[in-house]
Amino acid sequence: MRRHTLPLLATLIPLSLVLTACGGNSAADTGSGTKDGAKGAARITLNVGDQKGGSESLLRAAGELDKLDYEIKWSTFTSGPPLLEAVNAKAVDIGGVGNTPPVFAAAAKSKITVVGATHGSSAGEAILVPKDSALQTPAELRGKKIAVAQGSSAHFQLIASLRQAGLSPSDVQITLLQPADALAAFNSGKVDAWAVWDPYTSQVLRSGARVLTTGEGIVNGLAFQVAAPGALADEAKGKAIGDYLQRLQRAQDWVFKHPEEWAKAWSKETGLPYEVAFDAVKRSTGTRVPVAVDDAAVASEQKIADTFTELKLIPGKVVFKDFVDTRFNRDLPPSTTPARTYGKDS
Repeated sequence: MRRHTLPLLATLIPLSLVLTACGGNSAADTGSGTKDGAKGAARITLNVGDQKGGSESLLRAAGELDKLDYEIKWSTFTSGPPLLEAVNAKAVDIGGVGNTPPVFAAAAKSKITVVGATHGSSAGEAILVPKDSALQTPAELRGKKIAVAQGSSAHFQLIASLRQAGLSPSDVQITLLQPADALAAFNSGKVDAWAVWDPYTSQVLRSGARVLTTGEGIVNGLAFQVAAPGALADEAKGKAIGDYLQRLQRAQDWVFKHPEEWAKAWSKETGLPYEVAFDAVKRSTGTRVPVAVDDAAVASEQKIADTFTELKLIPGKVVFKDFVDTRFNRDLPPSTTPARTYGKDS
């Protein structure tokens, strides 16, 4: 799991709108270790890993970065695997990733702990092909070259889709590329298909690609908040993490009630056209429901881990429950809660 420094959506949006350096304090809270005026105590700083247009944008749009009792320092990553490398290195206290990066991190014996989850539609997890491609079904991918980011949620979605079609990874040519490089390869015809997630799916579909298959009914639709064990062991940071998770829960509920407003904010933040952002909100990113990291979620992730172990894509056996802390589950619904859906007129 090599760290990549290309910013998320680097070739999909204007470079001037992309954050090119990791780090930066929340607009709601500037500075680190500042004094609390009332008590004279130093405020702690929560180091949060993010992806472009991710949690920071969501929390700000929903008004959840107001009146914090702690500072937030944001760091931006291209995808989940490098973000979890930073968690392991204690550079990040908590960050959001898809369903597969924690499995790869656990296999690498990284110091990570899953503390929160959401469940949503997997329609944005797709294998895309050019509009004029002769490919019509996943079974026709035999011998074809497919781009995917290693250890990403799309990586498992690709393997699961191949299996359902009666194929194995050895039946195709998997090219491991981060999204920016994968897009270039896809557009230039150097690969026959691209396994990816939203908002890439929505943007590429708007530019002339089509869906060969999606993760609906194939993958679990889970995404996770993953923390550093050292941060959880710190009483003050542990309290801040609990508050941060509650703010994310409220913000996700706000998105479902205000999809157009969120799409506008997301478009402004990332440089995505509004139509693309709104497509992604309706298709997948706005469907998410905060859920408990319960036995069902752990069992589902264990299946992902076992699959990668069986294929020898990760070293040895991973016991996923050993990387889970359920203290923040509170009264969250079970992980099997259906994703939200939008009406045709939404």
